[in-house]
Amino acid sequence: MADFENSQEIPKIITFLSSLLQRVAETNDVFRHLDSQKISIFHGLTRPTISVNSYLQRIFKYANCSPSCYITAYIYLDRFMKKQPLLPINSFNVHRLLITSVLVSAKYMDDM
Repeated sequence: MADFENSQEIPKIITFLSSLLQRVAETNDVFRHLDSQKISIFHGLTRPTISVNSYLQRIFKYANCSPSCYITAYIYLDRFMKKQPLLPINSFNVHRLLITSVLVSAKYMDDM
């Protein structure tokens, strides 16, 4: 379990990251039918009913990751978006990509 000096920073990081990812997903949803986007194994058949914010708060509650883990997870997602422009983050894959990036980040940042 991570020990944090200032627990007030964690909700701010979660809120910021979830807001940013929600806007990216919604923006890419608008252009989904205009471009020829690929579908990956991360795409769901339907949009999850849980919001990105609620999902990220749940991950935070149960995963006990450090704040740097969430920042690193976003860096991984940003790199993914740049390397795979035909697989943009949207409402059908944001949750799966988010949990994957947090998991990889936790393994790199928090595992001993």
